[in-house]
Amino acid sequence: METGNVGKVTLVGAGPSDPGLFTLKGKQALSDAEVVVYDALVGQGILNMIPDTAEIINVGKRASHHTMPQNEINQLLVQKAKEGKRVVRLKGGDPFLFGRGGEEIEELVQAGIPFDVVPGVTSALAVPAYQGIPVTHRDFCSSVHIITGHKQASADNGDNLGIDFEALVRTRGTLVFLMGVSALGDICRGLLAAGMTPTTPAALLIQGTTAHQRRIVATVATLEEEVKRQGSDTPAIIVVGDVCVLANEFSWVEQQPLGGIKVLLTRPKELISETAAKLRAKGAEVLELPAIRTERIRNNVRLSQALERLDAYQWIVFTSPTGVRVFFEEMAEHGIDCRALGSVRFAVIGNGTKKVLAEHGFYADLMPEVYDAAHLGRALRDAITSMNSEKNAFMEANAQSELNEKRFSEDERGQTHILIPRAAAGSPELLTELGEEFLVDDIPTYETRYASGRLVDLKKEFADGKIDYVMFTSASTVRGFAQAAPDVDYTKVQAICIGKQTETVAAALGMKTYVAREASIDSLIERLCEVRQGIR
Repeated sequence: METGNVGKVTLVGAGPSDPGLFTLKGKQALSDAEVVVYDALVGQGILNMIPDTAEIINVGKRASHHTMPQNEINQLLVQKAKEGKRVVRLKGGDPFLFGRGGEEIEELVQAGIPFDVVPGVTSALAVPAYQGIPVTHRDFCSSVHIITGHKQASADNGDNLGIDFEALVRTRGTLVFLMGVSALGDICRGLLAAGMTPTTPAALLIQGTTAHQRRIVATVATLEEEVKRQGSDTPAIIVVGDVCVLANEFSWVEQQPLGGIKVLLTRPKELISETAAKLRAKGAEVLELPAIRTERIRNNVRLSQALERLDAYQWIVFTSPTGVRVFFEEMAEHGIDCRALGSVRFAVIGNGTKKVLAEHGFYADLMPEVYDAAHLGRALRDAITSMNSEKNAFMEANAQSELNEKRFSEDERGQTHILIPRAAAGSPELLTELGEEFLVDDIPTYETRYASGRLVDLKKEFADGKIDYVMFTSASTVRGFAQAAPDVDYTKVQAICIGKQTETVAAALGMKTYVAREASIDSLIERLCEVRQGIR
């Protein structure tokens, strides 16, 4: 089939919400997208994977509210593909399970548009699993049936769901109703009228696979009344069957150290994944929303000059993992290999920076006990002073020795020369603590820019209590968050801060603050666990 400059449409199932359930193939398709047409049920964590360069179009549908009618969505996909774009149609769950993916493909086929499909994890199976309900169990049932609870707009009777309830009751299997919250009463009455035992266990599973998921377990006869009493929300699914009694015994999400909480991460994008993984491993839902991004300073004349005379420096000081990364990128672009650093010592601000430096084949010679600029400057000053005293004592004792001449170069007998390649807005406390007795080249190598999430309404998230904690790894991430979310009521923000300087900025905005015992990601997460347990 001749397609010319026509683009391509990929229908991608995003799963129920948890980004950990998003398939690798779906993630790859999303990273390549030029246009993303997405639904309301796509999880925030997955929306944040959309490339910054992609055009994003919300066609979300929930209950009776449709942002865009289905026929217009079909035409939109065709139009964007005809513009030569790589289009991802991002759908909650699986595109072919009540997702109307078949209708969209039908339109693409008729228009001659190339397409492919990436299946997604369906909420019909994942949500019960996250609530401790196995949809099949040899002691209870041998089949599972997935039914849409969505009322047909064309139905003569508002209660008519078009469901053969008698056939469902005869299966004796687990019944999973999707999109059925508004029809809960009709579904329960239909099952009872068809002969289902009134005491058959039934559950409404609300906001499944998210931090604030919850379940209401009752019976077919009492579920509607129990939901009215406890209150509900969407999205939610209905599960009917004996397996529902296993929910409390098999529940696992809430048993994890951080199960049931949602944490907003504000680190730069290139540093956020490892932290997010550690939080998720402890059960937290993580919303990755980098409040800052780092941009390398291009055509950096001062850094180029420093790289040309690396042998003049006795120390290179790194104050962040980004500083290390940018420095070695510049070295590579200048054609300078690691042999030029043979006589240099390295000082780093903390474990994260130390780890990235080691990835480049160098071990840190100095790291302060407290990971901040002031303590780094003080520790480096003391170390150099001690080394110089030792050197001077040796030279005085061996003033006429030939060995002395060989051991110390002319540069070493002069002032210590220090290179500090770091952020343009680096803390002045580093230089203050170092003092003026050393030759210091403090060279900005990257700039910190404030970023904002395009697809998350932070004001609403905090007002509704959907975000439990925000994790801040620097004062700049606090400032970036404030710029990205100027309308948020900061008194509702519980801030887990990596150090005192970060806490000062957060507290000034009115946030409730907690400080890590030491300035490391592991300590930050440990502090969050303590706060969760009520440890002050």
